[in-house]
Amino acid sequence: MVALLLCIAAGMAVHQLTPATEERVTVLAAARDLPAGSGLVDSDLVPLEVLPGGAPSGALTSSTGYTGKQLASPLQKGQIPTDAQILGPGLLTGTDPAAAAVPLRMADPASIQLVSPGQLVNVVLTAADGLGGPGKKSELLAAAVPVLWTSAQGGKASQWLGTKESDGLVVVAANPQQAEILAGASTRGKLFFVLVNRDGHH
Repeated sequence: MVALLLCIAAGMAVHQLTPATEERVTVLAAARDLPAGSGLVDSDLVPLEVLPGGAPSGALTSSTGYTGKQLASPLQKGQIPTDAQILGPGLLTGTDPAAAAVPLRMADPASIQLVSPGQLVNVVLTAADGLGGPGKKSELLAAAVPVLWTSAQGGKASQWLGTKESDGLVVVAANPQQAEILAGASTRGKLFFVLVNRDGHH
């Protein structure tokens, strides 16, 4: 009798620990390894049922409307992407609420290979020939701004960037004051970046 009661109790405990099927949520996961810069199509992501606590914040679902969007970072097969990994406003996740994503075209497209998302850079302007006269020094436009995306990750710039030509593009997160200074800066001269460490040193 005691053994029977123990079996019943154990059965109830297992039942309570097993979530009901309807409590699961459906998110999307990578159907295969996908490189950064990929333009997503329906077959790239497949539905995956997970427990409510098992889905990362901002996880994509079938209602997200991801088709045609571009990956800002690579995905491994089975990985659950979030809106922070899609080229667009989601790249600003975790930054200051007032921050803006500012695309900048660098004077040396090859230099883009040296920087990757998450790195901090100083954005420097060198006046175009004939502007500012001889001896014109480089001007620091923005210090230690984080990189969100670069054209080195592949793919074409989306409509969100306002251009289809992505060569030499770097997208940085800038506060309102920096964004105002950076807007249209490439028309004033040539833009370069300098890598900086988290402590602000070059």
